[in-house]
Amino acid sequence: MSKLHRPHGTLSDERDPVRLTPDSAGWAYSGLRVLSLRAGEKRAVRTGEYEAFVLPLSGACTVRVDGQVFDLAGRDSVFTRVTDFAYVPRDAEVELSTVDGIEVALPMARCTRRLEPRYGPAENVPVELRGAGQATRQVTNFGVPGVWDHAEKLNACELITPGGNWSSYPPHKHDEASGCEVVNEEIYYFRIAGRDGVTPSREGFGLHRTYTSDGELDEDVAVRDGDVFLIPRGYHGPCVAAPGYPMYYLNVLAGPAAERSMAFCDDPAHGWVRETWDDQELDPRCPVTSHEGRVS
Repeated sequence: MSKLHRPHGTLSDERDPVRLTPDSAGWAYSGLRVLSLRAGEKRAVRTGEYEAFVLPLSGACTVRVDGQVFDLAGRDSVFTRVTDFAYVPRDAEVELSTVDGIEVALPMARCTRRLEPRYGPAENVPVELRGAGQATRQVTNFGVPGVWDHAEKLNACELITPGGNWSSYPPHKHDEASGCEVVNEEIYYFRIAGRDGVTPSREGFGLHRTYTSDGELDEDVAVRDGDVFLIPRGYHGPCVAAPGYPMYYLNVLAGPAAERSMAFCDDPAHGWVRETWDDQELDPRCPVTSHEGRVS
């Protein structure tokens, strides 16, 4: 079994579908938790040495931290709406509560500075269309440098790839400090929609590739709803959504650089593909969502 591919159910349990720390990932900075709260439930989360985002995947919740209260309206699923979110600092006790139940992601990064909690409105989250033709995808830049600068190490964004399309393409890497990249450890957390294109389901699947120039890493895996894939180094991409099954993934990145950055280098064997997009139309299925709901 791949050490980088962590299928659904292997990282925790039903109440905590994902519990991934930097130590359990085998690196230094990036982590992810996914929590499932039943209707009326409250949960206390201690952030310890990690800063984090509180990102609803489905449902709504209230976040209480450092005497502040943030009501997150959330969404029905990751395929229905761009959501609001909250930033919570290290060394904090965070109370999550929900009326109707929620599944919530906590992308996190080990850090040294303690910043103030802060609310991120959905209407301020930019949605970017990247690629063209069958490589068209939606990038929801809620927690990236230049959009959200209230973090020390943590970077995060969401992607939606319509069924049959390719994303994370051309393959790229960010494992050394160079003229075009910085070092970042990256987590991919996948959700795959079922036949209705909205409700996550283990019925559908997608494909993911990660490899290195020296051949030490060379992985092509099928990913299903709830799976995690770790990128310690090397080129990664494409992520391919099987026809009929839209693919979502949450990217979490953090690394040792003094300034947050998501800079990367394309695989020089495939970077030329970007030039072909100038002559192609965008897939009309994108954008899929906005802060107001589904677009297409």
